[in-house]
Amino acid sequence: MSGGGATPPPSAPVPDRIETSVWPSSTPDPSERKLLQGPHARSHELRQAVRIFTECIRGFRTLHFMGPCVTVFGSARFDSKHPYYALGEEVGARLAGIGITVMTGGGPGLMEAANRGARLAGGRSIGCNIQLPEEQQPNRYLDRMIEFRYFFVRKLMLVKYSYAFIALPGGFGTLDEIFETLVLIQTGKMKRFPLILLGLEFWKPLVGVLRERLLPAGTIDPADVDLITLTDSPAEAVALVRETAMRDFGLTYGPQAQRRWYLGE
Repeated sequence: MSGGGATPPPSAPVPDRIETSVWPSSTPDPSERKLLQGPHARSHELRQAVRIFTECIRGFRTLHFMGPCVTVFGSARFDSKHPYYALGEEVGARLAGIGITVMTGGGPGLMEAANRGARLAGGRSIGCNIQLPEEQQPNRYLDRMIEFRYFFVRKLMLVKYSYAFIALPGGFGTLDEIFETLVLIQTGKMKRFPLILLGLEFWKPLVGVLRERLLPAGTIDPADVDLITLTDSPAEAVALVRETAMRDFGLTYGPQAQRRWYLGE
């Protein structure tokens, strides 16, 4: 793990929040809640399975031609005046500068910042948005946007097409994405792509819990902590993406996939 550069000091004021990004207490679609409420009639389970499968196929078809991506995670709750927003813009622009497609959750806040940085730098900007009642409207800096009903399908897409992951400061959703990605790498379900936490003061306590609690308890190994890179510098983060991902994984999908008219592509 490493650090450098400068981001907001620990004494930075509590940020203003985007009004429309406050998470509601529940999803508006009762069928989504019903999915996680135990067994139901076989016909209902079949309909749910078809909806999930259809959503997966739609995601695969939409993102198949987007080129090598890096996914940027981050909170919807920081507005454009906050220093973390500027951090997101810079990392998006730097990724675009090395020819990477920037993928985010497609919403406001730091997701918007990364998409905005990529778009203004002339790169490609993709959003995998989630359907929620009021907030989480797709931001206006997306070249391509796909919207999902299910969080787990959305997370699949954010992971499937990326060669590296950069996490800006965030809340439960960002933590969920970070730790699911770490588990996939730890268990060998996914190659050891770079996973970078950007924002030293924000993330240092979390990494401290890993080192000071989980590691001594034996619930993780030293190598597991080393899966994380901690830094303040977008330049350092993108250099790691360029050097590690290009060297080890080529940042390529091989021959350019050809669109098939009969598949509606």
